[in-house]
Amino acid sequence: MSDVRLDARIRPCRPDDLPALYDICLRTGDAGEDATGLVEDPDLFGHLWAGPYAVLEPEHALVLDAGGEVVGYVLGALDTEAFQARCEAEWWPPLRERYPERPGGERLDDLLVAMLHHRRPRDPELLARYPSHLHIDLLPAAQGQGWGRRLLDALFRRLAAAGSVGVHWGVNERNQRAIGFYRHLSVEEVAADAVGRTFATPLPRSLLGD
Repeated sequence: MSDVRLDARIRPCRPDDLPALYDICLRTGDAGEDATGLVEDPDLFGHLWAGPYAVLEPEHALVLDAGGEVVGYVLGALDTEAFQARCEAEWWPPLRERYPERPGGERLDDLLVAMLHHRRPRDPELLARYPSHLHIDLLPAAQGQGWGRRLLDALFRRLAAAGSVGVHWGVNERNQRAIGFYRHLSVEEVAADAVGRTFATPLPRSLLGD
């Protein structure tokens, strides 16, 4: 977290932002901490948690731009089931061919590759109430200054305008800073297990008038 106030703006994601999104995803990939050096292929984090959103649903991808440098993002999917289906058709197949699975592999790379091949289905009851989902990451220079809340609010308004009634997102159990942040917001903690927690919030039409 930086003590220097960041001069930044929130704007729509552009195609040329993709390398920055991958970099931020890596630098926050270890439960909010820098995962650089933990993997042999630094692109794996971005393939899983940044690329599909920026490429397949850019209308719900926002970045935090500080003087031309992207220092954070929030990436959303309006309809989780439809997004998953599109990823199965367009995003995962070439990656699965590029990264063959190695059963029994013990490296972090092996775990991430396995996640490319085996996508966990979402809880239908959760999707009925919160059909959209998101990922948000900020570099330390952008943390603790209200930018996370502003990014979320900006995406919430976009999702509500597109007709969503609710959105959910997951947080690694080890990322206690993020968990504490969400507990201070007006959002619900709807699930928890040994791996992480799921937060969610309804998206009332009143958001459109903010």
